[in-house]
Amino acid sequence: MRYHLNHNKIILFAIPLLFVIYVGVQLFVPLHVNNLQVEVQIPEGANYKQAVSILAQNELIRDKNLFLLLGKIINADKKIKAGYYTFFYQMSPLKAFRTLLAGKIIEYEVTIVEGDSLYEIGKKLAAAKIMSENDFNRLKDDESLLEELEIYAPSFEGYLAPQTYRFPKGAQPSGVFKYMVNTQRESYPDDFKKLAEKRKMTENEIMTLASIIEREAATDSERPIISAVFYNRLRKGMPLQADPTAIYGIKNYSQKVTKNDLRKKTPYNTYVIKGLPPGPISSPGKKAIIAALKPADVKYLYFVSNRDGTHKFSTSLAEHNEAVRAYSGSRSSVKEEDKKIKG
Repeated sequence: MRYHLNHNKIILFAIPLLFVIYVGVQLFVPLHVNNLQVEVQIPEGANYKQAVSILAQNELIRDKNLFLLLGKIINADKKIKAGYYTFFYQMSPLKAFRTLLAGKIIEYEVTIVEGDSLYEIGKKLAAAKIMSENDFNRLKDDESLLEELEIYAPSFEGYLAPQTYRFPKGAQPSGVFKYMVNTQRESYPDDFKKLAEKRKMTENEIMTLASIIEREAATDSERPIISAVFYNRLRKGMPLQADPTAIYGIKNYSQKVTKNDLRKKTPYNTYVIKGLPPGPISSPGKKAIIAALKPADVKYLYFVSNRDGTHKFSTSLAEHNEAVRAYSGSRSSVKEEDKKIKG
């Protein structure tokens, strides 16, 4: 009788112990001894049960039912983020489970700066593996996508906000475009529509002017003044004569603008067309957009570089020509000094 009692006690003690050992193995012992990396995709719309099955299929956990139960206990069955995850085979099943719950998906970072053109943005997105150049070129002037987003311009130029983004691996290219456009519009001041209507300008016209200001202005204080110069010229029916428009779509902005560039007949070259181009020439930042909406109250019609990031503004052509001669003279002096130094 005593033997049977002891035997039963051993069984009663052994069962919970074996269960604890079993759970411990399932949670803490990796399925593999190698530390190979594996990439796993949790598709959009997948629920917790499906995600756990995917982990099991990739040999990252053993007992699916245990993790389904664990998910219910901690109320984790609705916390699954779609995307690509990186796991290592030497991870414990519990760590793989936590990685899934934390939503630590693979993301790619890209920084778009004020003044970037569509061409530059496409290169950056491709380099960051967010989308291929082919996908970007296919969508950058896609009429149906432009219409869906109510953009009345030849392309998405100017509507992709300059900032740092983190996009998940596998993001739909059209979704990336939509997100960047929404981000740009969220940067508009609250009175954007009211101020645009006051100036009898459309969103596209404001963004086009803002993009030119972005390329012309190097200092924040001058943005509203440069904006005023362009408004004053528009009112007088004068061509804007903005150098960056002459090379848009032809050269990179880092390249020098030549006299031949100024004479080229393109829809964007404001030396040969009157008024604004058909769309933006770069991605303007918030300050340039505000300057396009709120120009300074000045009568300037001309400006020329001071070679230090600032400009000399003039109200008359004679005054402007004098400033240009001074600028040309300073350039010649610099060239002569360079020759002396090199000699």
